[in-house]
Amino acid sequence: MITISLCMIVKNEEKHLARCLDHIANLVDEIIIVDTGSTDQTLEIASQYTSKIYTHPWIDDFSDARNYAFSKASMDYCMWIDADDVLEKTESPKFLQLKQTLTLDTDIVMMKYHTAFDEAGNPSFSYFRERWIKNSPDHRWVGAVHEVIPLNGKIIYSNIAVCHRKIGTGDPDRNLKIYQKQLSTGRPMDPRQQYYYGRELYYHQKYEEAISVFERFMSSSEGWIENKIEACSICADCYYQLNQETSALLTLFRSLSFDLPRAELCCQIGKHFLERKNYQNAIYWYKNALQANRNEYAGGFILPDCYDYVPFLQLCVCYDKLGDRQKAKEYNERAGICKPHSKAYLYNKQYFDDLNV
Repeated sequence: MITISLCMIVKNEEKHLARCLDHIANLVDEIIIVDTGSTDQTLEIASQYTSKIYTHPWIDDFSDARNYAFSKASMDYCMWIDADDVLEKTESPKFLQLKQTLTLDTDIVMMKYHTAFDEAGNPSFSYFRERWIKNSPDHRWVGAVHEVIPLNGKIIYSNIAVCHRKIGTGDPDRNLKIYQKQLSTGRPMDPRQQYYYGRELYYHQKYEEAISVFERFMSSSEGWIENKIEACSICADCYYQLNQETSALLTLFRSLSFDLPRAELCCQIGKHFLERKNYQNAIYWYKNALQANRNEYAGGFILPDCYDYVPFLQLCVCYDKLGDRQKAKEYNERAGICKPHSKAYLYNKQYFDDLNV
């Protein structure tokens, strides 16, 4: 059976750390904690789980800290997890089974990362991340923010999931400040970092700056297709915020130049037409969303609801506006199959019941 070093970087995580480690400590063979400047009870909590606790200066570079943590690992594989992440109890048997069956010729194990949840607790935003990485100098982190380990060698995809369960809010300006510092010192950004820099500008409502960054990124011959498709989505919203609706729609259509339609983008285009009462066009794009291929292994961000629940619900609205209430009811019922406790579905159900449809 392979062995695993759990490698964590932490700072002021007294709210999260015990919860995280309680769920995973007995599944791994070694726990490495690297503290980057805690002033709360983080170190005291960590000492209850491991003696392998190190301090490392924070230089506004997540890769630097993670690589230091990996350098202290002595097992076959390094596993990273953040203190505000949780490996739910339902995942433990799958975790152990994979640990018992994995062969050492595997370089990287990808696992699902659920980062948002709906009202019923089901994942509403997820994607694959590298989670177990063979302990080798060939596999090291890159990127000061939104760091990543470049994928190479034998890679397998697992259905094991890690859930992001943050308590409270962090520093919303941290990532943007790191990028701005990087730019001020003349350090170039690779295409992936350009994409994430654009996102940070968007989150801070710096829409014109974000558009400029995204446009350069999308026009470049370099960069990952999934990032470019997502950039179209975010850049379009920047245009909407600036009341430049035509540019927004054209940017959504631009995503089609990179690959086959994604349901997420189809829903955005459908929303554009729905909000402008162009119901036939909206129907066309929501039906395209239902036909889109959900490829979780492409590595992009996935909004599962865009592949069934959202288009069903919006098709209900469109057909109701066109006066076809029977068809509208049918689509609402299909939305209800996806999410039987959805407030929107239940509201629509009552609406149709009152009309005796």
